[in-house]
Amino acid sequence: MKINEINTEELYENYRIVVDKGQSPLRIDKYLMVRIENASRNKIQQAARADCIKVNSLSVKPNYKVKPNDVIQVFLTTEPREIEILPQNIPLDIVYEDKDLIIVNKPMGMVVHPAYGNYDKTLVNALEWHFQNSDKDKETHPLLVHRIDKDTTGLLVVAKNEITQTLLAKQFYYHTIERTYTALVWGDLTENEGTIDKNVARDSKDRKKMATYLDTEKGKRAVTHWKVLERYGYTTLIQCRLETGRTHQIRVHLMSEGHPLFNDATYGGDRILKGTTFSKYKQFVLNCFELLPRQALHATTLGFIHPSTNKEVFFSSDLPKDMQNVIDKWRKYAESSK
Repeated sequence: MKINEINTEELYENYRIVVDKGQSPLRIDKYLMVRIENASRNKIQQAARADCIKVNSLSVKPNYKVKPNDVIQVFLTTEPREIEILPQNIPLDIVYEDKDLIIVNKPMGMVVHPAYGNYDKTLVNALEWHFQNSDKDKETHPLLVHRIDKDTTGLLVVAKNEITQTLLAKQFYYHTIERTYTALVWGDLTENEGTIDKNVARDSKDRKKMATYLDTEKGKRAVTHWKVLERYGYTTLIQCRLETGRTHQIRVHLMSEGHPLFNDATYGGDRILKGTTFSKYKQFVLNCFELLPRQALHATTLGFIHPSTNKEVFFSSDLPKDMQNVIDKWRKYAESSK
């Protein structure tokens, strides 16, 4: 199987095109193949069938003929460079599956899709094996809609056909997907809830990291709503609800507020940031780092409108053992310090 190698930050794109005054009548699928780089005719036709192509604010079919001054709006899933994918027999924690999509509970350390430095042992490799070895899904291949960082755990939805992929991606793009994450952060947050609204873009000094910008001309708008679940004095357990879905959004947003995720090595959470200088406390934190050798972030819930039934579906996932163990230790520490 071949799958798109994803190098962009988003898995979907939105276009607005105004037809030239001298344009002669031409089918819109043929017209858009010329105007949108790397867009296949099949992808454009699938978008039209999913009501993702509008002309003058009205949905059109692939055979619509464009006219001068038409205003075309197109929503497409991205089509980056293709690479070969080998099916690999990797265990999956499947939460839900039907003919259109699959919900998986991703473990720590699993990369979602192949990319530079990670061409196998990814979630996509595992899904390719799963579909090939399922009697009803012989011709099915995984189509990505969103991503979760390698060391973040939790729920992720993958489409099985292009119409489902487009309709799900459209919900992500318009922020109608319901997603919450559970996070353990350094420090005692001043308020019980709040919103972080800061643009996110690649860090100019380190391209592997993201950075926040108050300048609206830089990066893309990112909005994270958070609320406190429990306070442990030197750390706090919070719930984060994503309004947007930028790369490393929760991690970089909380770091910018002075509350990086517990043991997030990329954003400074892998050292003692709050607490005492006592050696006993230092050993306690180091033990927690050993129990949870990653950032303390879990994709807990996922809700959306099912593309086939048009009904709302909702899924939840328990915290993984490593994160739950560390939370339990912090809870006991806080209680013993009262």
